[in-house]
Amino acid sequence: MMQNRASEKDIARIVNCEHHHPASVLGPHAKKTPADGQNCISIRAYRPDAKIMFVVPANKNAKPIEMQRRNDDGFFEAEITTGLKNFRYRFSAIDHSDTSFEIDDPYRFPSLLSEHDKEQYLQGQFYDMYRIFGAHVTEIDGITGANFVVWAPNATRVSVIGNFNQWDGRYHPMNVHAYTGIWELFIPGIAENEIYKYEIRTANGALRIKSDPLAFACELRPSNASRVHQLGQYAWKDDDWLKRRSKKEPYDQPISIYEVHLGSWKLKPEAENRVLSYRELAHELSDYVKEMGYTHVELMPIAEHPFDGSWGYQVTGYYAPTSRYGPPDDFKYFVDHMHANGIGVIVDWVPAHFPKDDFALRRFDGTALYEHDDPRLGEHPDWGTLIFNFGRYEVANFLIANAVFWLDEYHIDGLRVDAVASMLYLDYSREEGQWIPNKYGGRENLDAIDFLKKLNETVYNQFPNVLMIAEESTAWPSVSRPTYLGGLGFNLKWNMGWMNDFLEYIQNDPIHRKFHHSKITFSLWYAFSENFVLVLSHDEVVHGKASLLSKMPGDRWQMFANLKLAYGFMYGHPGKKLLFMGGEFGQWREWNEKDGLDWHLLQYDDHRNLQSFVRDLNHIYRKNPALWQLDFTADGFEWIDFQDADSSIVIFMRKAKDQKDFVLFLCNFTPVPRYEYRIGVPEPGFYQEVLNSDAEAYGGSNLGNYGGVNSEAVPYHQFKHSIAVTVPPLSVLVFQPQREK
Repeated sequence: MMQNRASEKDIARIVNCEHHHPASVLGPHAKKTPADGQNCISIRAYRPDAKIMFVVPANKNAKPIEMQRRNDDGFFEAEITTGLKNFRYRFSAIDHSDTSFEIDDPYRFPSLLSEHDKEQYLQGQFYDMYRIFGAHVTEIDGITGANFVVWAPNATRVSVIGNFNQWDGRYHPMNVHAYTGIWELFIPGIAENEIYKYEIRTANGALRIKSDPLAFACELRPSNASRVHQLGQYAWKDDDWLKRRSKKEPYDQPISIYEVHLGSWKLKPEAENRVLSYRELAHELSDYVKEMGYTHVELMPIAEHPFDGSWGYQVTGYYAPTSRYGPPDDFKYFVDHMHANGIGVIVDWVPAHFPKDDFALRRFDGTALYEHDDPRLGEHPDWGTLIFNFGRYEVANFLIANAVFWLDEYHIDGLRVDAVASMLYLDYSREEGQWIPNKYGGRENLDAIDFLKKLNETVYNQFPNVLMIAEESTAWPSVSRPTYLGGLGFNLKWNMGWMNDFLEYIQNDPIHRKFHHSKITFSLWYAFSENFVLVLSHDEVVHGKASLLSKMPGDRWQMFANLKLAYGFMYGHPGKKLLFMGGEFGQWREWNEKDGLDWHLLQYDDHRNLQSFVRDLNHIYRKNPALWQLDFTADGFEWIDFQDADSSIVIFMRKAKDQKDFVLFLCNFTPVPRYEYRIGVPEPGFYQEVLNSDAEAYGGSNLGNYGGVNSEAVPYHQFKHSIAVTVPPLSVLVFQPQREK
């Protein structure tokens, strides 16, 4: 008779799936028999599908030991008294249809989570938590399987479910680590690509089926199970790129960004208009971006999301590249190939909010775990989403670790942080009475502010000179200033004010532009208050706003001329640059994520000429340090004339660090040509016309200055010398002094 049997109470808790630490009952348990004090091992298993079970010792000379069936529900137990040293075993069983099978016992393996890991997590400082949390294929005691770790502090039971156990939570309940809310279980035999979820019993007894918050891969929508994916298998080839990046501050470098939605940049018509894969995009997109002269691509969110219409901004799989375009390592190939072609990769990242899809983070363990319980704090009124509880250590840790994850595991060169303004203000998009003031009675979200500062400090400490870009649309001060100076710590900020003013101005009929002249000059009052990126992004070409080309006034010729002028002014204005895909060749339609770009338009001269202009503009920008070395200081910019409102002309100069190299921009925002138009210049000599948007090569009227013009000793503006130039209609002219090398 067995002397060390499990208690009926423990058996009942296991059978009823109510035990928070099944390894304290199941698996091997060393004991001494009460009768003679002899050492023994009590081995227990719960298999509802088994009719008979045996313990099969690893020692081939030992015979299988039949286990005693303790009850009709499938709880089995055996007592081993011989060969106890390093005793290893498997289970052999016969199910109710008399089919035999063998399995390893998941409850005989030790925890892989260290005390240090747990302490770091509870303190909100476990920034490489993805190396432990989630599902990791590993080998323990010579057995390969997957170790699962998840945080669910208010659950009474968590089980791993999948095809491997018929999605039945009775087979693999996890063990909780005391006082942490962290659950863990190693399941032998689980391999790469196995799909799984967590079955969670809440405090009120309800069952919730959840995908893994730290899944590294997911099923293709509309399915939403997590998928086992082993990190660290891809062989990177971009060491030189990463070394160069770490030594090069972005402030005095050219940054011209091509914003892309991977699913609609280009479709494959010969394959029923399917989207391109990561590997196809790696080659086609890098070739195009390189030819066009951009320095970076910025990808709209590529973390897993169920709804295409969210464009990726409603994330359910924060640690998984979307499966729409292929497996995770194919996305690594995409990044690697971009780096091999000298192109940086920025990814849109969404820490502000998450969707209410019930399979994901929402009320993960039956409580408001990642979000706030109070809708005045926890629900976003505009987007119907939930707001992260940034004040909770584990939640902030989850997000900061996620940023680190993309930069570390996927070699991303920067994160554009979405919806920062919505994070900073407790009353964002809320009426009086719909929000809760902070402890000082103010509207600032103190927890979110602390989170953003810690985020940027952590990122820069580990990844010097990556880009952390804030999409922040208010006048919040010092967004792109270091935290030690009181800033939020980003190194770049989208210039939404410039974008709104400029688009409002350029859409005016030219005859009215003189009345709105300040719209194109006002931005220089604040241009150096932040490290700005000038953006013409996807948000400006959707939801009835019309494409950039369609916004332009006038006939067809004037519309194209206006758009070239707009781009020329943008590239001359201080700040880094971003343009959304399709804008470079003048798509007429608004962008729609369901359709590819209208590449067929390039059969027409005006679209092809616009594309050539943008390409040349990028290459001129990159080779002229005056256009980017001093983007964030007034030393790099000087007005020559901003007062000619009647002619709707602005003239300015951009300067390099040595102040000797400079480039002159003249922008004529009317369709009226000007002859002998005089411009003061800082030094005598020949001024080469390095760009003329009205050139015949760009579809213009070919009015210009025949390659350049000599200065005259005629004082004008604030200078002793000047040039008299021909100014084409609706054009941008760029001049540079020609010096002997």
